Amino acid sequence: MIWTDADVTAALDLDAAIRSQRMAFEALASGRARLAPKVSAPSGTGTALGYLGTLSAEHGAVSKLVAAHPGNAELGLPAISATVLVLDPRDGSLRAVLEGTALTELRTAAGSAVAIDALAPGSAAELAVLGTGVQARAHVRAIARVRALRAVRIHGRNPRRARALAAELAAELDLDVRPAGTAERALRGAELVAACTLSAEPVVHAELLEPGATVVTVGSYEPHRREVDDELVRRADLLVVDDVDTAAGHAGPLVRAIERGERERGQLRALGEVLLGRAPGRTRAEQLVLYTSVGIGVQDAAAAHAVLGTL
Repeated sequence: MIWTDADVTAALDLDAAIRSQRMAFEALASGRARLAPKVSAPSGTGTALGYLGTLSAEHGAVSKLVAAHPGNAELGLPAISATVLVLDPRDGSLRAVLEGTALTELRTAAGSAVAIDALAPGSAAELAVLGTGVQARAHVRAIARVRALRAVRIHGRNPRRARALAAELAAELDLDVRPAGTAERALRGAELVAACTLSAEPVVHAELLEPGATVVTVGSYEPHRREVDDELVRRADLLVVDDVDTAAGHAGPLVRAIERGERERGQLRALGEVLLGRAPGRTRAEQLVLYTSVGIGVQDAAAAHAVLGTL
């Protein structure tokens, strides 16, 4: 069976997506899920990424091939496209093929919402978003499901897109969503920060953050991409990742810090371990917390099986 992006969106609402991602991280931490190493290779003007994971022995393996072409945004084309294959757990036959663009959008933002819910104070209500693409939109929607947001500020390189996205989300969510002319204006006063860009240069600087801020970054999925600056990685009281092995090899800011000896791999905590209470999360309101997601195969597996109704 072939599922289009429209089919995926119709089958998987945000609340179901968030539940699937919580299940994915907990399954990985408990040992029920299995995760193959993430792979990446140059592909034309972009990068091809491969993900493979199983959610449990009862669920068939799920594989995703992603094409990331940041330059597509200037052409009016999606920067990320993907195809997902789901195998039958009994005989290994192909059970379903899913267009993976919507699934990736949903599972990424839903994963961030799980992290926010686990790591941010319950009172956190002001959100700054860096970026104006599909992940920026999806993150506001998803975070609004786990926190009662009071205000959202959006900053991007294109002021017109920031204004349009702010207007769209304000009307859709009945929230105070406004464009910010600079990153500083977006970040000042924000208790929650979501960096949703493909930037190779930092867009979030530690000096602009409020004490106790919770920062989520989803665009630093390759060693050369760095949405947050070195000082933030050095200053963070808590470094949480989707998967320690994957983040240590792929998450640009963390790879850089480990190579320089400014941070150790052992200081990274897996989100699933925090969710299960096996590793401490935030312990004080004033702690600066950084959650870095590079995306892992069990997230795709959980989302795909949620779409198919087998979770």
